[in-house]
Amino acid sequence: MGQKLVTNMQRHLNETFSTSLCFLLSPVPKLFFSKIQPIQEDSHICTSGLPAPERLQELMAMPSIAPEQQAEHGWNPKDASPSIVVSQSHLTFSRRPTPRTTDGIRSKMGYSSGIHIWEITWPATKRGTHAVVGVATKNMPLQAEGYQALLGSDQHSWGLDLDRGLLYHNTSNICSLASRRYPTDEMPGSQEASLVPFPDCFLMVLDFHAGTLGYALENGRYLGVAFQGLKGMTLYPSVSAVWGDCEVTLRYRNGLQPQPSSLQQLCRLSVRSALGPSRLDGVSTLPLPLAMKKYVLYQ
Repeated sequence: MGQKLVTNMQRHLNETFSTSLCFLLSPVPKLFFSKIQPIQEDSHICTSGLPAPERLQELMAMPSIAPEQQAEHGWNPKDASPSIVVSQSHLTFSRRPTPRTTDGIRSKMGYSSGIHIWEITWPATKRGTHAVVGVATKNMPLQAEGYQALLGSDQHSWGLDLDRGLLYHNTSNICSLASRRYPTDEMPGSQEASLVPFPDCFLMVLDFHAGTLGYALENGRYLGVAFQGLKGMTLYPSVSAVWGDCEVTLRYRNGLQPQPSSLQQLCRLSVRSALGPSRLDGVSTLPLPLAMKKYVLYQ
């Protein structure tokens, strides 16, 4: 009786081993692979060389809005982390040296149409490890424990880490691409890309016609589209920071609504383009009527 039981157990083990071995050596069924979804790049992070906004040149040529209007587009002290203090002008905020927290802030005004440019000043010596600049909806949290890239950590925010040169959107979702280098220039004769360092002062460009967000240098050089797919939302310029006593200034340069440019404006752009940036200062010395000089110089 005992010998028969042992024999049956051995037969059962042999059959189980053979079945398992055949399964391991046989091709894996296609159905198994169909259930595994590959990690997809986040569709909001731009991975292709999209062109600069169509009206960027026109907007860059326009003068900044009057200083008394700047506050309307500045930082919102009522929409900020408790660790953030906004200046009386509402153009600059500072972060109290609060340990083990990341703190954020949004602007007063939200934008949902047109094209807009902001000038952002954030000294490189006061950025720390997670200095992130971008846009967010009203749903992004404004404080988090620990030091992290808060702006860009969820589906409601898009941010550029100035220290690392990385783009962030929905990074808490492990099924999306966490980041991408920005901006990059191809090195001559090399396949590698070099990171363009961000200066203390730079520009942010939000274009709702194309649904894109990008950044530019003060000299007007556009660094490329960083994020796409931003149409149909109301977005606020935003920052998240970890450095104690850091100061960040936000100045709204100007904006254009979706309607086409006037013929007068197009003519002015053509004249300014023909003159070139280096000769615009000499317009006041030309033998032209005063009204035309002021027209060319946006005065």
